[in-house]
Amino acid sequence: MTLFIDRSNNKSKTTSTIPQQAFDWYDEYAHGDIDRRTFLSRLGTLSVTGLTLSVVASALTPNYALAEQISFNDPDITASYVEYDSPNGHGKARGYLVVPKGVNMDNKAPAVLVAHENRGLNPYIEDVARRLAKVGFIAFAPDALFPLGGYPGNDDEGRAMQKTMDGDKIEGDFMDAATLLKHHTFSTGKVGMVGFCYGGYLTNALAANMPDTIHAGAPYYGTPAKSNTENIKAPLQLHFAELDQRVNATWPDYETALKANQVNYTAFTYANANHGFHNDSTARYQEKNAELAWERTVNFFKQTLMS
Repeated sequence: MTLFIDRSNNKSKTTSTIPQQAFDWYDEYAHGDIDRRTFLSRLGTLSVTGLTLSVVASALTPNYALAEQISFNDPDITASYVEYDSPNGHGKARGYLVVPKGVNMDNKAPAVLVAHENRGLNPYIEDVARRLAKVGFIAFAPDALFPLGGYPGNDDEGRAMQKTMDGDKIEGDFMDAATLLKHHTFSTGKVGMVGFCYGGYLTNALAANMPDTIHAGAPYYGTPAKSNTENIKAPLQLHFAELDQRVNATWPDYETALKANQVNYTAFTYANANHGFHNDSTARYQEKNAELAWERTVNFFKQTLMS
């Protein structure tokens, strides 16, 4: 497989040849199925011409210096960290709130809840929130790791931290964040949600468990809600990676449930893409697929939340 990572705005361009097996192993590692030692040991068995083990491992793990598309100093947005009450979760929670310029009590905007992967609120997810605000949405990205001190600055530690937490309480934190957005003084009351990996699961789960709050959901490579899919009212736009065998195996049954419950949904599968293809901080990133998926997502939210 030939991988092309092409980033504009003075971001680096890397062209590498990495076997698909390496991506599959990274997916196992990122989701806790194997530890880092096993992941690196497996990489060491590969024969990759011109690439060392350290280069391959580095390419597969995030480099968040590459991920910023919208600066936190962008004049069109205002970003801040906000604590909020979370009676359904950990009691207190915190998230990254980004408000478009000109949005206020007299000029309200719809809101989008942004759900991170299984490692806390990292810089990539914060940038996703800024991208949404840049095009007119109030965006809020909670940090599941806040009760443990917040995202620690690296994904390995963040992943280990999140693994120790009560999943029901994390869901409660995000549910209370959705309620916060619905009643925010700058919000029109319409709330969408987008999430990636674990955040994709959360998007499906909140659509099922908060049908009167979530007005549109865009899960990226997320597994289905565990229950209550019959309650989903919101239209869904689902994004899948063709090579993501783990998540894709859950889709046929989920699609059957959505059809049975007459949910308005559209599902896209992106050719030759790996799980995480939207994350522009790793070698899994695919610029054309990521941009297409994001364009679809923004248009979807404009159609469902701004009309």
